[in-house]
Amino acid sequence: MRKKEGFKEEKSVILPRGILKELKENELMNALMVTDIGYYPNAENHYRKRKGSAQHILIYCIDGEGWVEIDNKRQVIKKNEYIIISAFTPHRYGANNRNPWSIYWIHFTGDKSHIFVNHPNEKVEIDLSVNSRFKDRILLFEEIYNNLEMGYSKDNLEYANICLWHMLGSLRYLSQFRKIKEIHSSDRIAKSIAFMRGHLNEKLSLETLAAHVGLSVAQYCSLFKKKTSRSPLDYLTHLKIQKACGLLDFSDLKINEIAKQVGYTDPFYFTRVFSKVMGLSPKKYRNTIKG
Repeated sequence: MRKKEGFKEEKSVILPRGILKELKENELMNALMVTDIGYYPNAENHYRKRKGSAQHILIYCIDGEGWVEIDNKRQVIKKNEYIIISAFTPHRYGANNRNPWSIYWIHFTGDKSHIFVNHPNEKVEIDLSVNSRFKDRILLFEEIYNNLEMGYSKDNLEYANICLWHMLGSLRYLSQFRKIKEIHSSDRIAKSIAFMRGHLNEKLSLETLAAHVGLSVAQYCSLFKKKTSRSPLDYLTHLKIQKACGLLDFSDLKINEIAKQVGYTDPFYFTRVFSKVMGLSPKKYRNTIKG
């Protein structure tokens, strides 16, 4: 039985299989790449049991308390502690009943990912000091999450995965850790993507999208493709499916209701599009254990 987590302000992004294939074929990203990322605050009753994950799993606790059990050894994970569970390692973990943890979690893989499995399957404490830079590390997580949430353009994917190097490096090389540089964008394509995200429940045409940023359809499509390596409508579809994934994960809405929330009046067509993008049906996705 699938249990709704229902953690207030929870969030996650699960990359579609097609996007993961692109990452594996990209020389800049195939050494180390994120496959799933999320945040569970005050995660009461959080529990997972696996025979092993195909990816390494980072669990980074920022508050409360939980536990991880590997080879019948239970380790308590508290605030400012983390653990990286090696791929294909059977494990269980969960939140403390009285003081449930708040955690950031990332599933990652890649040809060189094993290098970043710092102290595999053993918890690590980050000592308090003026140079701990806890907030900067959280900003790195947000950089990864926010870029993936903005959609799967080549630049977003590459930047998010470069930030993953930085975040995991901040754990492995504590003394060398430095703060991140925030990047802001105000160009027409960024404006267009923000417009898409604000109107995911609508059926947007190329004419509408182009007019919103003051370009002809031809100019808009050419610039969008140049900036993101994707067509506008393909990008929009991925944003819609990403939103649908969140609704499947964190709401009890029926699939036809979710379809309407992301601009599909025909739930059967929505299911076909979802299955093509994610590699499995909405129902199977909803029943998949994540985090």
